[in-house]
Amino acid sequence: MWQRVRVTTVDVDLALVGGGGAGSLVLAALDRWGVRGLRVAVIDPVRRRGQDRTWAFWGRPDDGLDPLLAASWSQVEVAVPGRRRVLDLAPLRYAMLRSAPVYDQAATAEQRLGAVRVAAPAEAVEDDGSRVTIHAGGSTLRASWVLDSRPRPPRRAGRTNWLQHFRGWWLEADRPLFDPGRAVLMDFRTPQPVRGVSFGYVLPVTDRYALVEYTEFTSGLLTDAGYDAALAGYRDRLGLDPGRLRVREVENGVIPMTDGPFDPRPSPRVVRLGTGGGATRPSTGFTFAAMHRQAGQIAEALAAGRAPVPAPAYPRRHRWLDAVALRALDRGGVGGPDFFDRLFDRNPAERVLRFLDGTTSPAEEVALMSTTRPTPMVAATLGDAAARLRDRLVPWRRPAPGRVPPPVTGAPRSSHPAE
Repeated sequence: MWQRVRVTTVDVDLALVGGGGAGSLVLAALDRWGVRGLRVAVIDPVRRRGQDRTWAFWGRPDDGLDPLLAASWSQVEVAVPGRRRVLDLAPLRYAMLRSAPVYDQAATAEQRLGAVRVAAPAEAVEDDGSRVTIHAGGSTLRASWVLDSRPRPPRRAGRTNWLQHFRGWWLEADRPLFDPGRAVLMDFRTPQPVRGVSFGYVLPVTDRYALVEYTEFTSGLLTDAGYDAALAGYRDRLGLDPGRLRVREVENGVIPMTDGPFDPRPSPRVVRLGTGGGATRPSTGFTFAAMHRQAGQIAEALAAGRAPVPAPAYPRRHRWLDAVALRALDRGGVGGPDFFDRLFDRNPAERVLRFLDGTTSPAEEVALMSTTRPTPMVAATLGDAAARLRDRLVPWRRPAPGRVPPPVTGAPRSSHPAE
């Protein structure tokens, strides 16, 4: 059984610093892989419960998450002005997962693992190369390995720094208004910012209940009134009568979109997970699938007696592609609606989704990039190369260390926002 402790010193094999989405997925994976005999500690001032966020992601139906899902769809829509495209995702599916079952599953796993829980923030994490010492709430823990999922800044600020920010309404209708067989993945028929991208989406759970959300990729945030006005405008564009709708819940979130490098291994025995470890895709905000993938890799390694160090969340070449795409969008060479519309129009949907998830091959990526507009992408590539060369030749002009990204709240999603 897990136990709340107030002791001077505890020795463990594995300490999870942070018990949110990334930590919860690791606990569940350890239980799923049958890892036993491992001394585990969870260090977090808050025990996560209930529906504090919603993840949406794509994957295969046999990925082990099916019993937890709120809904899933084999078809989605991508819309731009004048055209709505229906995409068949086979063999993938788009799925929605609310946080309560994830936290419940993690709590059960925590009990089975006999984990120690310290209900305090980690005040210091000190790695001497052979053990890690953690000071938290008057307790001292010594761990062989630490998995740290707290928000962290990039090692240096990016050359392009945007935010993905959003607000969603969980809408309940008094009669059937939604199509539960199809989600709206990206609807670009929203007023576009002067510098940035906006879109709406709809994730229906039933024909009377759905999450309707408005998202922007820009350098700054809106006011509360601005988000509500944008959501109301998108609701009206969908033809939804506000008199027949009730807002059951409101979700908000902010995700960093930057080509600044995050450090997944800041010291020999500390591994960072989630956004702080680079699990957020810089050009899209995708995170959940990478967190889930890395949690499985960690559990598999521990079950085999290996170090709990997952593979990088995304290949290095994807980081470079993200930097180029962000630069092209930021400098105005590429419009967001046109960029995504061309990708989905000229490639199989399954290939685009795997690319956005970081699991395509180099040959597939060449095929995908060949469908974008060449002139602005070449200009962005040359601009990125020039900036990298300048930073090498004139080190003092490199971007300063990055700031801690804004807190991630609301509805993080692998397809848009995430932890």
